[in-house]
Amino acid sequence: MEYMITLYSQEVERPAPGSPEFEAMMGEWMAYNQRLIDNGHWVAGANLAPSLTATTVKKSADGVTIVDGPFAESKEVLGGFYLVKAADLDEATALATAVPIPFGSFEIRPVAFRPDADHG
Repeated sequence: MEYMITLYSQEVERPAPGSPEFEAMMGEWMAYNQRLIDNGHWVAGANLAPSLTATTVKKSADGVTIVDGPFAESKEVLGGFYLVKAADLDEATALATAVPIPFGSFEIRPVAFRPDADHG
């Protein structure tokens, strides 16, 4: 089964690319990514640009409204996601627990349908 793990945390200023701090931070992420790949869990994943780059489309009976920025007012923002293969929710939860973010919340939801997935 496939699960989407969405990563919510406070946005913080990241170290500059090429700095030792950046390399240390990326080392944790690359190790986590490689572990997902090596163990057959990897389907997809991505880090998102900062929330100030977001555009929100809201549809209602009154029509469509387009707003610059994220819609939710929160200190924690969606920062990225993983789409993983896991035997069950317990395994998906273990994978989410290992995400290298010290503070935040990670929502885990089963993927109901993905058109390009193997459904056999």
